[in-house]
Amino acid sequence: MAMVRRLVRPLRGIAERVLLQQQPQPVIFNFTRNYISEMRREAFEENILRLLRYEIRYELEHSPPSQPITKFDSFIIDERPGEQWIKLNKKFGENEEIKVEVTMFDASIPLQKGSDVSAADDVQLHITMIVNVLKGEGNEVLEFVCSAWPNSVEIRKVYMRGQNGIVDQPYVGPPFKELDNELQNSLYDFLETRGISDELCAFLHQYMKNKDKLEFVRWMEKAKSFIEKK
Repeated sequence: MAMVRRLVRPLRGIAERVLLQQQPQPVIFNFTRNYISEMRREAFEENILRLLRYEIRYELEHSPPSQPITKFDSFIIDERPGEQWIKLNKKFGENEEIKVEVTMFDASIPLQKGSDVSAADDVQLHITMIVNVLKGEGNEVLEFVCSAWPNSVEIRKVYMRGQNGIVDQPYVGPPFKELDNELQNSLYDFLETRGISDELCAFLHQYMKNKDKLEFVRWMEKAKSFIEKK
């Protein structure tokens, strides 16, 4: 019997220790875990800020954008900061108004051999240009949809519409290249006398190259300011 008691006591002690270990312990790791997560988040954001600051500094030091030009020939330019297009506006004659909406670079084509266009990446960049001609107090608009290439303008479509927009299914005429050649040439002359020329296209390509730099820097500065907020 004494031997049984000697054996039971150690077993009882072991059982008590096991029971104590199985009892709920105070949670001591939540604070540490949250602290580590916060440190990781701050390190991650600081790395983003470091990269943004470097890129902004690099752009401003090596290829800084110029102050946007506000006038070309007789056109007034609305730069539209933060947007992917600009507006040009001018008066023509006694009762005409010319409004032009121009996108940033929206496409490119391979540069043909023998072309006199200089391009670092062997491509020609494309800009879409929409020209609206308005006369007097009338509601009708003569609209030209054009491609602005680095050294030339190309008419793609010509149609009439109202100033309040296009009806659901308007007749917009045949493809421009299917028109009579003399009529095509006359419409090019019509635009050129109103300042929509090859020279304007060359200017717009230089303008958009600068706007692309300017918008890139603006975008990085806005992202940096947002991440810096606490």
